[in-house]
Amino acid sequence: MKILAFAGSTSSTSINRELVKFVLKDFQDEEINLIDLNDFTMPVFSVDLEKKGFPDEAHNFLKVIEKCDVIICSLAEHNRSYSSAFKNVFDWSSRINVKVFQNKPMFLMSTSPGGYGGGNVMNTAKTFFPQFAADIKDTFSLPKFYENFDLESGVINPDMLQELKDKIENFKKEIKTND
Repeated sequence: MKILAFAGSTSSTSINRELVKFVLKDFQDEEINLIDLNDFTMPVFSVDLEKKGFPDEAHNFLKVIEKCDVIICSLAEHNRSYSSAFKNVFDWSSRINVKVFQNKPMFLMSTSPGGYGGGNVMNTAKTFFPQFAADIKDTFSLPKFYENFDLESGVINPDMLQELKDKIENFKKEIKTND
């Protein structure tokens, strides 16, 4: 199985990237492509620029989705929404192919330093992504990242760790059922 994984952030210290990397430890036997949104930097989307053509990076983003079997991502929340970097990649890509996520099974996550754990962006994505052909199988939100996560150990809150492990196992069952 080919897994595409990414954080919806371009920060070099992204906590969402750390969450993704932690979850990927449960998929060590799989082929993993952990991408960095910094590799898909493009001009800010506008209709005027679109008339001149699409950036190669937008095509490349769609190609990495095309080549995967499943998607694991964790979205950063900026002012209760997607990061501008992710939104820009998404905007350009959706103009090429409205089915950005190409019906790939997805494990969707978010985390933040606050108590809502990126819940606003998570709720938006749960509603919005299926309209762009995301097959969201499960979701997980980790609140208070700096209290509940250790860079060496991962999720350290026992209840949250169990919830995450259960969701990972359910996700694995879901994607095996779809084979």
